[in-house]
Amino acid sequence: MPDLSHIHRHFTELVISPITNQLTGLFDLSGRVGVVFLLCSYAIAYALFRFRRQRGLTQATSFWQFIGGARVNLHRSALLDYRYYLVRGILNVALMVPIVGIIDPYILRSGDYIAFFTHLWGARPQVGENLGLSLLYGLGVFLVSDFKNYWVHRAFHSRWLWAFHKVHHSAAVLTPITASRVHFVEKLAANLAGTVLLGVYAGIFWYACGGQISAYTLFGVTYMILLFNVLATNLRHSHVWLSFGPLVEHVINSPAQHQIHHSDAPRHFNRNFGINLSLWDWMFGTLYVTQRAPEPIQFGAGEHDDARYSSLWSLIVTPFVETVRKVTMARNQRVRPSDRPARNRHR
Repeated sequence: MPDLSHIHRHFTELVISPITNQLTGLFDLSGRVGVVFLLCSYAIAYALFRFRRQRGLTQATSFWQFIGGARVNLHRSALLDYRYYLVRGILNVALMVPIVGIIDPYILRSGDYIAFFTHLWGARPQVGENLGLSLLYGLGVFLVSDFKNYWVHRAFHSRWLWAFHKVHHSAAVLTPITASRVHFVEKLAANLAGTVLLGVYAGIFWYACGGQISAYTLFGVTYMILLFNVLATNLRHSHVWLSFGPLVEHVINSPAQHQIHHSDAPRHFNRNFGINLSLWDWMFGTLYVTQRAPEPIQFGAGEHDDARYSSLWSLIVTPFVETVRKVTMARNQRVRPSDRPARNRHR
């Protein structure tokens, strides 16, 4: 007879606890999909609603309607986002943690770089902890992470990785929870790239300072991340149009810019890959600035693809099936340039 207590313990560890952690994570400041950040974003949205209503710039008669109402927040795509948010907790425990745990020991860490530079050039004098260094180090961590996010995001718009990123773009409507509609393969790639780049940065910075420097944090969160999460970050995945104007949008990514990125119109393809900063888009030629007046946008990856990514199972499995099919076709036949679409979301 099976040991029911043993089965129950494993079920709790693999299913119940991950889902519980995802729910309690809504009250955590370590991620942007948290109640505090959601309230900040919706407070800004409410101020926009009042401002535009007083000036006759919106047809919405209530704030609920202004943020999309049931048409958006209870849309079938949004309901799928909510379910996938909970399932991601299980995927993280079942797949992400073991894979990162196996690979991580073989990736150089900051301490390895400190030892390397010390052996090469000798030990540096101890500078010690101070607020200025902590602020500078935290700024560097933010910039390196955002730079990494730009290139990982851009890479997943390429031909061979697009099927995995299509999970995110197949959302027909946008809600803050859509930010978590990311395939675990993409999340794994971002985590590993971050481990390498942040390890290099930390090692160089710590060696220059003669020892470890801690990033300045507020409420346990790096201050730059906290600042950007407070400044309407969650409105990027919403139907609330908020443009920062051409000048600011060359540096900081506005909600309107990211909504343009989710557009299924060919003129918007391969634009605005930046997460927090649009500086990288400006530097590398992928910037699209917006105006105060909203552009008509339809979200999604195209009706055919949206339909194929319409269930929990398809969000997880379809990218593998599509990628294998693409690789097989590439092996069996040579595609002429004229056979390819003139414009596509991937390059």
